[in-house]
Amino acid sequence: MPWLIVGLGNPGKRYARTRHNVGAMVVEELASRARERFKKARFLPADLCEILEGDERVVLVRAHTYMNESGPAYASVAAKRRAGADRVIAVHDELDIGFGALRVKHGGSTAGHNGLTSLAQALRTPGFFRVRVGIGRPPGRQDPADFVLEPFSKRELPEVPLLIGHAADAALSIVRDGLAATQDGFNRAGPG
Repeated sequence: MPWLIVGLGNPGKRYARTRHNVGAMVVEELASRARERFKKARFLPADLCEILEGDERVVLVRAHTYMNESGPAYASVAAKRRAGADRVIAVHDELDIGFGALRVKHGGSTAGHNGLTSLAQALRTPGFFRVRVGIGRPPGRQDPADFVLEPFSKRELPEVPLLIGHAADAALSIVRDGLAATQDGFNRAGPG
C-alpha cells in the first residue's frame, strides 16, 4: 500500500507561486528531486507522480480542482491506490503560524482551512498527516483570503526555496521515520 503526499493548491499559472500553493510547490519539489514527471490520472481530476522513499512507494498528487473542492480528487486517488487516511500526508499553507515556520501533526481540527475541510470530508475522517507550512498573517487589515492568493513578498522570496525544501524533507520523514521523529526534527519556529 503506497503513501500519498497531496500538495494542496489551486490549478493554473495565475496561482502557481502564491502563498496558497505552497503544498503544490512541495510535491513539485519532490518530483523534481526524483527526476520524475507528473502525469494525468486516468478518469480522475489529478496529476500523479510515483517516487520511492527507501522501500516505500509514494504517490505525489496535485488536483486539477480548486483547493476548496479538491478533497474528492485526493480521496479518489487514495481509494484507487488502496491507501487509507493513515497513509495520506497533506501539505498546506498555514496562516496561524509565522512565515517560515513548519509544524507536523496527525489529525485534529481543520481550523477553517477549506482545503483541509474538503479533504477530511472526502476521506470521512480528519485522521491524516499534515505538514503545515507557515505563511504568517496578512499585514494590517488585509483580508486573509486576498493575502493567501498573493505571491510571496520580496522580503520573503529568498526564504521560500528553503521552506519548500524543509517541508518536502518533513513529508518524506513521516514516511521513513514516523510522526514523533519527524516532529522532533522538523517542527521549527522559522527560517534557519
